[in-house]
Amino acid sequence: MPGNDPRTAEPRLSGGPDGLSDRGRPIYGPTPPGEGVPCARYSPLTGPEVTEVAEIIAGARRSRRAAELPERLRTRHWASLVEVLLAVDQLLCRAGPGRAGPGRAGPGRAGSGAGSDLTGAGWKIGAASQEIRRAEGLPSPSPGIIYAHTIFPSGALLPGSLFINYRNCECEFAFQLGLDFPARAEPYTEADARAGIDSLFPALEIGDCVFGDWYGASGYYGSCLDNGGGAALVSGRKTRDWIDAALPHASMDVYLNGHYIKSGQGSAAMGHPVTSLAWMLNWAREHGRAVCAGDIVSTGTCTGHLFAAPGDTVRADFGPLGVVEARFA
Repeated sequence: MPGNDPRTAEPRLSGGPDGLSDRGRPIYGPTPPGEGVPCARYSPLTGPEVTEVAEIIAGARRSRRAAELPERLRTRHWASLVEVLLAVDQLLCRAGPGRAGPGRAGPGRAGSGAGSDLTGAGWKIGAASQEIRRAEGLPSPSPGIIYAHTIFPSGALLPGSLFINYRNCECEFAFQLGLDFPARAEPYTEADARAGIDSLFPALEIGDCVFGDWYGASGYYGSCLDNGGGAALVSGRKTRDWIDAALPHASMDVYLNGHYIKSGQGSAAMGHPVTSLAWMLNWAREHGRAVCAGDIVSTGTCTGHLFAAPGDTVRADFGPLGVVEARFA
């Protein structure tokens, strides 16, 4: 059973197979986790600056290349981050009809298919766990958009064209919704969120960022600016019989090329994945965005970060909920 492995999940900083540690391969850049230096600026970006940052990110996504954010555009102003994230979405997508929400308010959701209509499929939550917020110096969880063309079934070979700098693998619980959650004044409760769930599935969320040095870029919330770091989602078997799964205590083990890396529990996602779901519904509500029936919400990593490389296979064993596997071309 996951979580009952006699081995611990303590960091393996040296001596592991192929140089692996509890973060997988040491390919996250020169800055160690938790050692990103905060940028000097805390003031909001101006309107033209929001557009400039969004154009840098969108341009890098379109051309499949890394980018550098000029020092003058780096800020730790959290509301500016949200403005940039949504502006990138609009820049990468063509105008078209749709419901309110990411990919549903004129432009579609962003993704690697620049220059074409892109279909939104839901939301992901970055930094739902305290571990990640400490490692990246973040004041809050951060949202990201899931795009339909970036969702894959377990065992799929993920094309290299999805990624620019990283393949950052996170074990998560994801929900597919059966009800609409429109934008409204009244907050959604956890009971509302629970009532709207159609099914649960284990997932591997794969992160990427156009900015090099993953933890160094956290000094200006780099991965959060770039769609919350979201690049792909690999989905396991869906189940509607999850109420008795005791999700805060549900555990998983994750392996890289057959080597055990670490374990995690559902409590890492804000104490309970449903709590995380309610947070996402209310974030969307506060920003005038609907979350709709059929949408997926991936509730945040339960195992922290695991960096993989082309040619690697990452496998997450969620015990009774099943196994999820991602292969990287």
